[in-house]
Amino acid sequence: MYIPGHFRVEEREKLWDVIRENSFATVVTVEGGMPFASHLPILLDEERGEYGTLVGHMSRANPQWQHFGRGEQEVFAGSPDGTVDSPKCGDTQILFQGPHAYISPTWYTVQPSVPTWNYVAVHALGFPTIIEDPERLSDLLAKTIQRYESGMPAPWKGEMPAEYKSKMLRGIVGFEMKIVRLEGKFKLGQNRSPEDIKGVYSALQDSSDPNARALAETMLHERMLKP
Repeated sequence: MYIPGHFRVEEREKLWDVIRENSFATVVTVEGGMPFASHLPILLDEERGEYGTLVGHMSRANPQWQHFGRGEQEVFAGSPDGTVDSPKCGDTQILFQGPHAYISPTWYTVQPSVPTWNYVAVHALGFPTIIEDPERLSDLLAKTIQRYESGMPAPWKGEMPAEYKSKMLRGIVGFEMKIVRLEGKFKLGQNRSPEDIKGVYSALQDSSDPNARALAETMLHERMLKP
């Protein structure tokens, strides 16, 4: 991911927060020279690996799981000028999109200016492997259900007939990916003047778009507004 220095975020806990709060992710692999993407709920296990481990599942009919488990190969992910900074960063990217919004130049005091788009994004790279053990797969599903049912008025406990559950388990494939590289980009207008930052924050805060208001909250959390 292209990340100018003033937008780069490296604090692991901050990036984990983005992953946890925006867990419906895009899983990207390459097969036969062509990119392949799936949109999946992904859970973070903070206890395994320096940057954590991501776990998820997909339909067995989805061919992407066959791209996993091929082992660490030389995958170069250098900077735009060709400098290689990580020769083995992973053959798979899992992308997490945080709040984002269009930024109008009318919100700036410095003119002339042009429109842009501000956003929060986290990319995790690694080498996924298939979860073969049925008990581990069942445990993954239980944790996934608990994660997303927890906010429901009457949470479903995942109870189902044994034969039906067994059939459902055969129809999916679980996977896990220890994060080898974790990248964060918080493009919040850090390169603008304090007056421009205040103008953007005010417009986002007053917006009817929940994404825009969430971006304003992120600006506050990042202490971008000077007293």
